[in-house]
Amino acid sequence: MLKRVAAILVLLVSVSAYAAEIPVDAKLDYNQGIDFYKLGMYERAIESFRSATRTYPDYVDAYYNLGAVLERVQKFGEALSAYKQVYVRNPNDYEAIYKMALLSSKLQDYDKAEEYIKLIPQSSQYYSKAKEIAESCRIKRELPPPQVNAPSRVAEFSGIYENVLSPTGVTTDKLGNVYIATFSDNTIIKITPEGKRQIFYKNPLLNGPISLATDGVGNIYVSNYNTNNVLKITPLGEASVFVSNIDKPYGLHVEGNMLFITCQGSNSVLRQKL
Repeated sequence: MLKRVAAILVLLVSVSAYAAEIPVDAKLDYNQGIDFYKLGMYERAIESFRSATRTYPDYVDAYYNLGAVLERVQKFGEALSAYKQVYVRNPNDYEAIYKMALLSSKLQDYDKAEEYIKLIPQSSQYYSKAKEIAESCRIKRELPPPQVNAPSRVAEFSGIYENVLSPTGVTTDKLGNVYIATFSDNTIIKITPEGKRQIFYKNPLLNGPISLATDGVGNIYVSNYNTNNVLKITPLGEASVFVSNIDKPYGLHVEGNMLFITCQGSNSVLRQKL
């Protein structure tokens, strides 16, 4: 069995070295799934890997790659189910167990995430990563629950925030904090209701931030003009690329479970499900 790569953006290369008992049709679907993935045709890659597992239900690496692509398109529940199929067939696959813990955490099922983490021994290379997930779960448990339709604590009187370097986007959260993107400094500043100012996020991922928008649970979305993507930053300050390959993203707006993105380079408006 070929070695699998942990990063979800990288899939396996070829099925030629697989065990001979795997049916030819399943191998063809598997390799086709990899080809579709490389072309960015994720839905077709998903269907090819599913087809491979239907033809050969014990095709462990097809389940793993299915989970990887589903995770890539942020279908976390379905990805979790795929990784579970790997675990059922190989309880010592600690990479799959790590993924199960990670996705359970993203789905806010912290109890289940911690159960999976306990299955990873200290001798595994995934043990330290699993401990990071455990710590993240602990912190998230301590966060106050989101206040739906609660009154905002943002200052209700006129005023000015001074000495903000090249400010562009601005947004707020339910706790009354104000977040300001500074384009030339590649920083997001947080100003509390009491007026305390601090750096909320500064990282090489942030490059030319323009607009900011906040969803119902406090995640902040940032249009990265210089790198043609949109970042998602959790209330804990954990960032990831939410949408990539956008031609000059500019304005952002959240409505319900949908993010709208104006794309200056392509004269279009993209809508992306949260």
